[in-house]
Amino acid sequence: MICTVTFNPSLDYIVSVEDFKLGLTNRTSSELMLPGGKGINVSTVLMNLGIGNTALGFTAGFVGDEIIRRLQEMGVKSDFIQIGDGVSRINVKLKSIDGTEINGAGPVIGKEKVEQLMEKLDTLGEGDVLFLAGSIPSSMPDDMYEQIMARLDGKGVMIVVDATKDLLVNVLKYHPFLVKPNNHELGEIFGVELKTREDVIPYGKKLQEKGARNVLISMAGEGAVLVSEDGQVFEEPAPKGTLVNGVGAGDSMVAGFVAGWMEKKNYEHAFHMGIAAGSASAFSENLATRKEIEEVYRQVTQR
Repeated sequence: MICTVTFNPSLDYIVSVEDFKLGLTNRTSSELMLPGGKGINVSTVLMNLGIGNTALGFTAGFVGDEIIRRLQEMGVKSDFIQIGDGVSRINVKLKSIDGTEINGAGPVIGKEKVEQLMEKLDTLGEGDVLFLAGSIPSSMPDDMYEQIMARLDGKGVMIVVDATKDLLVNVLKYHPFLVKPNNHELGEIFGVELKTREDVIPYGKKLQEKGARNVLISMAGEGAVLVSEDGQVFEEPAPKGTLVNGVGAGDSMVAGFVAGWMEKKNYEHAFHMGIAAGSASAFSENLATRKEIEEVYRQVTQR
């Protein structure tokens, strides 16, 4: 069984506005609406690669219903816990102004709903895979990842964590299979500035010393680095292509890596699949398809 967790899923309204002006009515030149959230992105890319999985988390109101409907249309299985009050969030992302977005708050998630999620996760065991990705809503305990990993500790679940700062550092003692900081997040943990692939390698090893089994470091245009649990270090420059939409590229990298590992149990192949999936999503309007990932994979492995 493969599961992803998105505590606070969204509908992402991705728009382009030519010559955006504050204080005036602006009209979109393009728009796209997709179910969003880091775990959902991972689920989508896994499904695009032919790997069945279930998206878990919480939804509320008519927006939550639409998230589930759109996932069903895409062929992604979900088993969200319904919140009676509030509405799942809508996030507005201005594609034409790089990095500009307005994210909603989402519903309040009570203790009983958190326990329902825990009971679902209790069914996971040896050989199952769990992705924990993204921030934790303010209504939930801020050590939620730690609680989940403590509860599953010793059950043989392969856990992937894509989080920042203390959320990431505090779970390393439970030996996650994979963590994926970017170079800025890794530098923030250790109070340093990391610019090159060579810079990040010793700090990736430091995360291993703290308990991570594999450390995958994304670096946008600089490429990526993998410090694997068998002592190998892999690094690659970024594939050539035009950035179209960076939303979900990091999540795609995580999905591609695990898909590659499950396919061949080979870290170099997994690393190349991660780079290919992340870059293919960045080069596409939507999250990458299998065909798009395979095209970038060939570029990565043939250079």
